[in-house]
Amino acid sequence: MTESSKPKASETAEATGTTETAQASETTETTETATSKAPAANAGDAGDATDGAKAEAKAEANADAKAGGAGRPAPSRRALLGWGGAGLALGAAAAGGTAAALRVGSDVSPSASTGDAVPFDGAHQAGISTPVQDRLHFASFDVTTTDRAALVKLLQEWTAAARAMTAGHEVGAGAISANEELPPDDTGEALGLKPSRLTLTFGVGPGLFEKDGKDRFGLKARRPKALVDLPAFPGDNLDAARSGGDLCVQACADDPQVAVHAIRNLARIGMGRVAIRWSQLGFGKTSSTTPDAQTPRNMMGFKDGTRNIAGDDTARLDKHVWVGQKDGPDWMVGGSYLVARRIRMHIETWDRTSLTEQEDVFGRDKSEGAAVGKQREHDEPLLKAMKPDAHVRLAHPDSNNGVTILRRGYSFTDGTDGLGRLDAGLFFIAYQRDVRDGFIPLQTRLSRSDALNEYIQHVGSAVFAVPPGVRDKGDWWGKALFA
Repeated sequence: MTESSKPKASETAEATGTTETAQASETTETTETATSKAPAANAGDAGDATDGAKAEAKAEANADAKAGGAGRPAPSRRALLGWGGAGLALGAAAAGGTAAALRVGSDVSPSASTGDAVPFDGAHQAGISTPVQDRLHFASFDVTTTDRAALVKLLQEWTAAARAMTAGHEVGAGAISANEELPPDDTGEALGLKPSRLTLTFGVGPGLFEKDGKDRFGLKARRPKALVDLPAFPGDNLDAARSGGDLCVQACADDPQVAVHAIRNLARIGMGRVAIRWSQLGFGKTSSTTPDAQTPRNMMGFKDGTRNIAGDDTARLDKHVWVGQKDGPDWMVGGSYLVARRIRMHIETWDRTSLTEQEDVFGRDKSEGAAVGKQREHDEPLLKAMKPDAHVRLAHPDSNNGVTILRRGYSFTDGTDGLGRLDAGLFFIAYQRDVRDGFIPLQTRLSRSDALNEYIQHVGSAVFAVPPGVRDKGDWWGKALFA
């Protein structure tokens, strides 16, 4: 389980152009902190300011914007929800999300850690070996422009916006425009929120290199050999509308509003050049890259992936995750390959299954997560003690000639289907040095024999090449690819 958040004892409501102030106690649900439960949007929270006070606040905001925003107080979360909660919900829905996943619950880490900013520049993109955050907004984009220069310009703009947002800054000139006749550069729903360890990880799909037999941007010859189209696996029931994509951005943060804000702004910047093909909100991280940490539970109530690669295990990362000098091509050295799979769980069937069978299916006990015959989660499993079709036994590196991937999966719930069944499961994310040596052989084995297949189905799929990190302000996402 993730750490529980600890609200502040009280907090004075920030000025919003009103004459009201408020205090929240430790026992109320309206405590204003980035890691408490999300308060319900209430128009009354915006205050009952008089027309004169509103005009005064508007004039002050305009003056601040013209002066670069110096000294302007950041609106509180409650004020933001009061002013524009409906707009945020619409924005999230337009991005393919679900409002239910935007709640900030007690499973979010304390603000002391969630407020940190993760460095954007580096040899590798953040969001891969970075300690796994609590929330996800993953988006796949179709490139709609045919102009190579326009695509390059977009990637430069995306990089600048990503650098700003991961540092906790507004995009461009910010959310309060000096010229109120124009839309602001930033959508504004993250004003006053901390960076929340936001990471933005960028990838390119096979369709960017060639689509319908066309070399769209003169990149066909630069497609990595490891960026293969995934084969059809037994049991797949893939929805084309939730699969594939020319570009992707993985936004991870400890505050869902921060993650949604990031994707929303990138989509807005890309309008006319890219369009969201599909997206997925995730919560309750199901894996960890932190050594010795307790593995979070999936929607079936089990811990899975306890042997995940630790973020500080440079030897295993170099061996299994990062593209090496000899792997090629040059523009991918230091990068990785991402496989995303939307896995629907047959929750109602699973919930009517006996505990004994559930534990046999996974090869673990449900209470501790220990392998069959072991006491603790991280005890080395004895594979032969498990049933031949147990998930842990089939997925273990020792059963797959050492195949090892880095997992960053998240749970999801997207309402119910037409039969009243919960549309829920695992949004599986895996990084590896070569998809041909990682996900493909592993999933081939699992799809044929895993006892878990009775309770799950893969309904969405995508593969992307994730370039190395951005080195400095003169660099941008995909620069080496287009050089």
